[in-house]
Amino acid sequence: MSAAARPLVQVRKFEGAAEEAVSQVVQPSVFLAPIRQDIVQFVHTNMRKNSRQPYAVKFEAGMGHSAESWGTGRAVSRIPRVSGGGTSRAGQGAFGNQCRKGRMFAPTKTWRRWHRKINTNQKRYAVASALAASALTALVQGRGHAIDQVPEIPLVVDGAIEKLTKTKQAIAALKHLGAYPDVEKSGASRKIRRGRGKMRNRRHVLRRGPLVVYNEDNGIVKAFRNLPGVDTAQVDSLNLLQLAPGGHLGRFIIWTEGAFKRLNEAWGSQNHESTVKKGYKLPRALISNSDVTRLINSDEVQSVVRAPIRILKRRVQHKNPLKNLGARLKLNPYALTQRRTELLAAERRAAKKKAVLDGKRKETAEETSAKTDRKAHDKLQKINYQRLTTDNFVPPPKTKPEAKEAKKAAPAKGKGQAKPAAKGKPARKESEAEKPARKESAADKPARKESAADKPARKESAADAPARKESGADQPAKKGGKKK
Repeated sequence: MSAAARPLVQVRKFEGAAEEAVSQVVQPSVFLAPIRQDIVQFVHTNMRKNSRQPYAVKFEAGMGHSAESWGTGRAVSRIPRVSGGGTSRAGQGAFGNQCRKGRMFAPTKTWRRWHRKINTNQKRYAVASALAASALTALVQGRGHAIDQVPEIPLVVDGAIEKLTKTKQAIAALKHLGAYPDVEKSGASRKIRRGRGKMRNRRHVLRRGPLVVYNEDNGIVKAFRNLPGVDTAQVDSLNLLQLAPGGHLGRFIIWTEGAFKRLNEAWGSQNHESTVKKGYKLPRALISNSDVTRLINSDEVQSVVRAPIRILKRRVQHKNPLKNLGARLKLNPYALTQRRTELLAAERRAAKKKAVLDGKRKETAEETSAKTDRKAHDKLQKINYQRLTTDNFVPPPKTKPEAKEAKKAAPAKGKGQAKPAAKGKPARKESEAEKPARKESAADKPARKESAADKPARKESAADAPARKESGADQPAKKGGKKK
């Protein structure tokens, strides 16, 4: 990009009228560097590791016992055991990390690889990306800085601010520039740190405020050092930890006029080398326009792109001849005749099976009625046999079907007529209807037995008539005597 096409930045006064500008300066090329969040995050992580101090446990910790293993054969583990006796400590395991008062597993060492080497070009690329991000208002606001009252981003101030030495002067300058709300926000965020750090001379934490970048220190560091969240940095020694705290781009930076002009000398451009960094040029973006669809559809690209190939090669799907009839016919045309024959044979078998089942179902209905009649006949035979062989036989109660049949058969028996026997099976039903008559005859049996008991009385009456008469008169008296 040519110098004439670069935007101009207003140089603001830190006192007097707020809208009044001293002059205009051209924005340095470093603010057009590509913003690479991945490189910034990588460099920031490794730089944070370089400020660590080595730590380790004492190399003798847990190893100060006169312990020795008992070996095998004593039904205990082979861990070294404390020697001696007379105390509970004797015989206890020692040295191992699983033992009481033992050493830790893999004790920390001071010669651990604490620090990381970072490529110089990577560090420069990360710093250039952080500077470019600080010139975008959206990224600065997205990081959480209060810049609603700031007139312009990047904010450039007259070089006379470098001569301030008092904190109240710095506060007045920040209020005049509209940057003091960000300082107040940082001061309000001060709180006690969590964890052990509050016992290690870093008790409080607070959010980051604006970063003041100067060219020469004529008292500016002393003026701004006591403000909460405010940091100062020299333009030739910009640090990524200050430009992107936590690896997050978009720090609010206040530039002095001398520092802002110094950026072109320190970083150069994509075409001109830096005068401070030997042989260094600003990195170029891999792609200047991120709208890939617009690039592809542009006339410049479409004019040289070859026509698309419209020939489509479709893959023929393999079909299993054992399951697919069409594939089988290609291999064996007679397969269609075989399949037709199989279907016709299956239909004939199904028709034949249906006819057989229909015939069996018809026979089964006739057999069912015959079985019912046979059961009724067998039941009647058992009752008749019990009636002939058992004295004082009481027939079982009739079921509802038997009672209905008895009512139908009763009038026919009273007239002295019997139902005509058309076939053998209906005759059995007729014998079953005779059950009420047989039961009535069974009820008359006690009367027959009494008449048989009177035979001796008749013989006695033949020998002695008066006695028979007395005996005949006494019969009622006997019955009454039981009552007495």
